[in-house]
Amino acid sequence: MSVVVRSNRRAVLTGLAGALAGCAPTPAVLPATGFAPRRIAPILMTPERIIRITVCTRPFRSTGPRLNVETVGETRVVHNYGHGGSGWSLSWGSSAIAARKAMALAGLAGGPPVVAVIGSGALGLTSALQLQRMGARVTIYARERAAFTRSMRATGSWTPDSRIADADRVAADFPALWEQMARETYATHQTYLGTEGDPVVFSDRYILSGAADLPRTVEPPPIRTAPGIKPIRFAEYRLDGLAPRSIPLPASASPFPVGETRMVSAMQFNVAELAHRLETEFLSQGGRIETRTFNTPADLTTLPEKIVVNCTGYGAKALFEDKEMIPVRGQIAWLAPQPEANYGLQFRGVTVLSRPDGIVVQATRNDMNGVGIDDETPDRAEANATIGLVAPLFPSIRRLPTG
Repeated sequence: MSVVVRSNRRAVLTGLAGALAGCAPTPAVLPATGFAPRRIAPILMTPERIIRITVCTRPFRSTGPRLNVETVGETRVVHNYGHGGSGWSLSWGSSAIAARKAMALAGLAGGPPVVAVIGSGALGLTSALQLQRMGARVTIYARERAAFTRSMRATGSWTPDSRIADADRVAADFPALWEQMARETYATHQTYLGTEGDPVVFSDRYILSGAADLPRTVEPPPIRTAPGIKPIRFAEYRLDGLAPRSIPLPASASPFPVGETRMVSAMQFNVAELAHRLETEFLSQGGRIETRTFNTPADLTTLPEKIVVNCTGYGAKALFEDKEMIPVRGQIAWLAPQPEANYGLQFRGVTVLSRPDGIVVQATRNDMNGVGIDDETPDRAEANATIGLVAPLFPSIRRLPTG
C-alpha cells in the first residue's frame, strides 16, 4: 500500500467519477491498448428531471473508525462506527473486526454466542451477517429499517478513503488496519457480482479535464464549512495492485470535447438492492430485527443480549457523547433513472453516477465542503448549480468515426 497526496482522490484512486453521455458510434480499437470505447447514451442533465434531493451527514472521526470495546454496566459494547464517507466501502472488513471481538467476548462468557447489533445501515447489516457466519445468534435493534438510514443516501461508489481520518491524527498502525478493512471489503463485495438484482457491479467512469471551449453558464456552489473548523489534511491511501487503473483516451477516441479524458472500470453499489439483499439474507438465516430507540448508553443494558455491536454511525455522536466526531454534510441531486446510461463521470468538481434508482449528481470538488455542518435540509440552489456545471457536456458530445 502507498500513501499518496492528491487533490482529486476519488477520481484517481478508485476510478470514481459519475455519469456521462453521448450517442456515439464505436471508434476504432486504440492501438496502444487494444481497447475500443463502447457506445454511450446521453444523460438528460437538467434540473427539471430532479426526482429528489438527499442530504447525508457523514460520521467523520479524526483518528478513524471507532473499533474498541467499552463496558456499560454488565454489557460489553463493541464499537463499529465513524467511517466518514467510506461506510459501504469498508463495511465488510470493519465488521469482521468488530464481529471477531464480539465472538471473543462471547467465548469468555460461555454458552452459545448471542449478540445484539445496534443500527441497520451498512455497518449494522454487515456486522450482523459477519456474526451469523461465525455462528452467532443475532438480533438487530434499530430506530429505522435499512431503507430509511443515512447509508441509503450514499453515492454508491467504492471509495475506501473518503474522509476516513485526519492524516495528522491517526495512529501509526492505522494505514495497515485501513488496508485490511479495504481489501476484505473489496473481496467480499465481489461475491455479489453477477447475482440477481446486480447489487454490486463494475461500471465505466470517465475523468474529464480541460474544457476551455465549453460554456460555463453557472458558478460552482459555494464551499460551506462550519465556523471555527480548521483545515483537515484528510488521510489518502492507495491500494497497490487491487482495483483497475484508469487509462488515457486520445482526443480522437474520446466522445467528450475536453482536453483530457481518462477511463476506468470501478466498483459500484446499487445501494437499494444491496441493502435489501443483505437484510433478506440476515432474516433468512434466522436473524431478527426489532424497532428500538436508544437515548443513552444505559439503555443498552435493558437488552437481553449482554454483548452489543454498536453501528449507529452519526447517531453515536449523541448516544455515546463522542466529542471527536465531526459531521460532514453531503448533498445529492437525483435525476430520473436512465437505464441506458450505465456509466459515470467526473467533471468540474462534479460527480455523476447512473444507478437503477436514479442518476447521482454531487459536488465533490473540495473535501472540506460540509465539514462541521449537520443541517440535512436540501438546498435546491446548490442542486441546480451542480447540474448546470456539467450540463454543457451532453449536447457537445462528439460523433466518433466507426472502426
